[in-house]
Amino acid sequence: MLDLPRWFASPKAAYPSRRAFLSRAGGGFGVLALADLLRAEEKSTARAEDPLAAKKPHFEAKAKSVIWLFMNGGPSQVDTWDYKPELEKRDGQELKGFDPSTGFFTGQVGPLMKSPFKFAKHGQCGKMVSDLFPHMAKHVDKMAFVHSLWSDSNNHSPALFKMNTGMARMGFPCVGSWVTYGMGSESRNLPAFCVMYDTLGRGIPKGHSLNWGAGFLPTVYQGTAFKPQGDPIDNLTRPTDITPERQRGQLDLLAKLNQKGADKHPGEADWTARVESYELAYRMQMAAPDALDLSKETEETKKLYGIDNPKATHFAKQCLIARRLVEKGVRFVQIYSGGMENDLSWDGHNDIAKNHGGFAKETDQPIAALLEDLARKGLLDSTLVIWGGEFGRLPIVQKGNNGRDHNPHAITYWMAGGGVKGGTSYGASDEIGFKAAENRVSVNDFHATVLHLMGLDHKKLTYRYNGRDFRLTDVAGTVVKDILA
Repeated sequence: MLDLPRWFASPKAAYPSRRAFLSRAGGGFGVLALADLLRAEEKSTARAEDPLAAKKPHFEAKAKSVIWLFMNGGPSQVDTWDYKPELEKRDGQELKGFDPSTGFFTGQVGPLMKSPFKFAKHGQCGKMVSDLFPHMAKHVDKMAFVHSLWSDSNNHSPALFKMNTGMARMGFPCVGSWVTYGMGSESRNLPAFCVMYDTLGRGIPKGHSLNWGAGFLPTVYQGTAFKPQGDPIDNLTRPTDITPERQRGQLDLLAKLNQKGADKHPGEADWTARVESYELAYRMQMAAPDALDLSKETEETKKLYGIDNPKATHFAKQCLIARRLVEKGVRFVQIYSGGMENDLSWDGHNDIAKNHGGFAKETDQPIAALLEDLARKGLLDSTLVIWGGEFGRLPIVQKGNNGRDHNPHAITYWMAGGGVKGGTSYGASDEIGFKAAENRVSVNDFHATVLHLMGLDHKKLTYRYNGRDFRLTDVAGTVVKDILA
């Protein structure tokens, strides 16, 4: 490298020609660049050796885990949390200038339709809540509502991808994968990221596992989906002819073989992910059955969640399992309410009162119980609970069906716990609930806020792929600070 003391003492003696000087100086800068690359590789190798080890966030934050309650199909904002008296006044009137392509069924555009549900004030904050949610209404002082969220797709699959990954197309990491990539897991014996979907045979969300996939991140960060029937996780029971010692020996041999592959392909994360998946499965044989065993809960707790309520039993079990998982250090849990489409989910094209009324009965008591249970166990402050779907619904009636079509222009979400300012409402849709109008919040903004509540700076949480640094919020995103405690 360039010897500056020698240069200043006698530049001609140190470097007899300009060419010699440039050669030495250029070599020095090259060494600096090489050192930086080696440090980056060392850092990458350290992450690969234990990709799910708990990591420090970018800054201190209250939230340590997330439970995302995803109302699959698109719940109607004007029939749940976004009270619109003007919509009631204008019931039956045509919406002038309405673009029929806004919704999905362009030939079934009807007039404005008031909500079939009654709204009333609840909590010290005086939040107007639909009578769909008599249990959740008791907890509005814990919730921060965002009434001005908007998206850019009126079709389920791309809208699901957008809400889960920030992109309206497949192949990108979801929020849960980004969070576990950034923070690792507090649990060494359970998946860092768990997903539960409909157990009543109504199907899986459109887009399937891509909604909880890791995209171009290492596969170790993808969500582990629990099976809807039977054992939630396959192959957790050791075959009767395999002793613990024999199984341990098999895993050690597999680790050695995979390590040989990893040595030949340094920096290839899939080798490490493969070894980690075997080891995690081994550790889960004891931990997972215990975490999923609801018989260890008191009868009072099970009744609180509504496990004895035939309408809510399936979702109640999932909410209780979610609490047990975060209690044991799982970083991210996502629960989908509803199945594939239409009447099998919150996709209320046909008879919005019947559709939303049915799914509210399935979810209202379990979600309210989850908030209460987390609070009494001292977990709500460290757990961010999120409620919402892939888009909202139109304030007009879907002609002939008495339902509502898709609406990406106005979506309501709420968050509770984990550093959120309870009893607050941010932004607003217009007077009939058609479009986000005041303090509009994009999906990028929403994701930036979720990451911020977890102590992660969305601009710093990046992953280099195909020569470019990617992040969940792409090149946008502003934290909604007004809902932070």
